[in-house]
Amino acid sequence: MKVILMQDIKSVGKKGQILNAADGYARNYLLPKKLAVIADATNLNELKTKQEANKYKKDMSMASAKELSEKMKNYELTFKIKAGENGKTFGSVTAKDIADELNKKYFVEVDKKKIGLTEAIKNLGIYHVEIKLFEGISGTIKVIVES
Repeated sequence: MKVILMQDIKSVGKKGQILNAADGYARNYLLPKKLAVIADATNLNELKTKQEANKYKKDMSMASAKELSEKMKNYELTFKIKAGENGKTFGSVTAKDIADELNKKYFVEVDKKKIGLTEAIKNLGIYHVEIKLFEGISGTIKVIVES
């Protein structure tokens, strides 16, 4: 029996996938638990429409991420921190600080997990920080830490 999966099912398939399931498995497990629907013309058409809408949204997100990536080349954030004689700071600049400053200064909301800092910045200087915007698209900003 041909069915369309409505959820990801481990070792069976992903959401939206069309598969040939055994009749008993489909009738007794997948359909009653609403994990799948029968692959008839209306359900197939609905699935196709959803896939096209998701593709369009993904393309639009990718285009805006590419545009933002180009703009980010000119972005510069400056942090003023107390520092000792040899350039060692009292405190640090974290990914959360960078995300907050990006939002304040350039109105760009970025999740702190998407900022490519392996550890907090604890020294004075100029750093180039990578920010992941979309699958395969990232931007780089200049972070200046001064006393």
